[in-house]
Amino acid sequence: MPSCLSGRSLLKMLASRPINLAPDSRGLSATASVVASLVERARTAQAVANAYDQAKVDELVAAAGWAIIEPARNRELAELAVSVTGIGNVDDKIRKNHRKTLGLLRDLQGASSVGVIAKDEARGIVEIARPVGVVAAITPSTNPAATPANKIINALKGRNAAIVAPSPKGWSTCARLIELIHQQFDRIGAPHDLVQLLPSPVTKDSTFELMRLADLVVATGSQANVRAAYASGTPAFGVGAGNVAAIVDETADLAAAAEMIVRSKTFDNATSCSSENSVVLLDAIYEPALDALKAHGAILVPADGRARLQQTMWRDGKLSSRIIGQTATVIAERAGFAAIAAQRPSVLMVEEKGVGPEHLFSGEKLSPVLTVYRARDFEHAMQIVERIYAYIGAGHSVGLHTAHNERGLVLGLQLPVSRVIVNQVHSVATGGSFDNGLPFSLSMGCGTWGRNNFSDSMNYRHYLNITRVSTKIAERVPTEDEIFGAYFARHGRA
Repeated sequence: MPSCLSGRSLLKMLASRPINLAPDSRGLSATASVVASLVERARTAQAVANAYDQAKVDELVAAAGWAIIEPARNRELAELAVSVTGIGNVDDKIRKNHRKTLGLLRDLQGASSVGVIAKDEARGIVEIARPVGVVAAITPSTNPAATPANKIINALKGRNAAIVAPSPKGWSTCARLIELIHQQFDRIGAPHDLVQLLPSPVTKDSTFELMRLADLVVATGSQANVRAAYASGTPAFGVGAGNVAAIVDETADLAAAAEMIVRSKTFDNATSCSSENSVVLLDAIYEPALDALKAHGAILVPADGRARLQQTMWRDGKLSSRIIGQTATVIAERAGFAAIAAQRPSVLMVEEKGVGPEHLFSGEKLSPVLTVYRARDFEHAMQIVERIYAYIGAGHSVGLHTAHNERGLVLGLQLPVSRVIVNQVHSVATGGSFDNGLPFSLSMGCGTWGRNNFSDSMNYRHYLNITRVSTKIAERVPTEDEIFGAYFARHGRA
């Protein structure tokens, strides 16, 4: 992409570029031909990056990071994202673009990803980092700048090329991000084709063809895209469905818990998979906890308004795009709750007892609508969360507000979750924060519970092949007693 073009001119040019619908000389369809050309160019550029040393790789990473973090560019991308998708709000997208990228760059600083990255003399093992090749980065409309930037930077850290397949709504934001990255590449002499974008309009066919031809697929967004990634025949990392629940127990600081829950639930209008969708309040503190949430602007929808709100939020059982990423005030207006909308609520709360497809409020809502459950005690609260995750959200994470941090360990031992977030702003903390030890990421593995092949948060090591060199060490052969001694002592040698 020529950097002399303005961003708007470039986007207009790319969006209007005609695609030849006739098969090419190889007999490929137009879609297959376009994607094959992108992948071929990516492989050529990746061969250049393959020769980079660690210093050059880190310069590459810094260039891509500065493309989105620089304040004026950050704001431009945030404003464009909200303008074209209608999802979220500008100020929170600015914060997300900044924090998630800065945190990722902090995690990557000093991390070895070229050549020998580890030596274990006792075991005679040397580890060597190698690129995976061409990465297909599938990204959602909810984070059309932050998520592709995260994937691009991680891919570049491993000397890979990346081709982004954004959601159609997020295409123009992603195109502008990549143009800005290319401008930074020009400053360091790096090839543009290390980072590319599927042309508009992005279709299921072009996305699937990219997944088929790439060396690695990293899919974030709809479960349909994740399943397609797994079915592509290419090694793939996909993420599970979000539907986070949080427990507030009888020992919690209710004012602090309420502030954190509301802050989490309203961040970028709850577009994050890490935003709470349900809160489980123990009976002993149920009313005071509700009052604490109300003190932060949350309003409880009356029982006779539940059906109207549900009809507004779901059409034929499917979450309506008219409420995704909107404010609680807008949702109240669209549901016809004029009195509630006039109060400009931060969050709409709905009391619920049931779980499952007959109780739609028990699922993911991608909006500042919070389902409230009442539990007899902590054990019952865990059972409610387990039922919620058996419906939607298994493997993702659970929040806990408590004075007994050891209860976090109890949740980790019993619930089907990959992360337990204790006394933190969940939507901020789950993907890594400056005050916790989780890696900065926008792609949360949910383990086999969420039908994923990993339970980590995606990080640069997922974008590496690692070669292990083994040398001979002193032999150590255990005796039978060393291995079976305890077994023999209990059961004999028969």
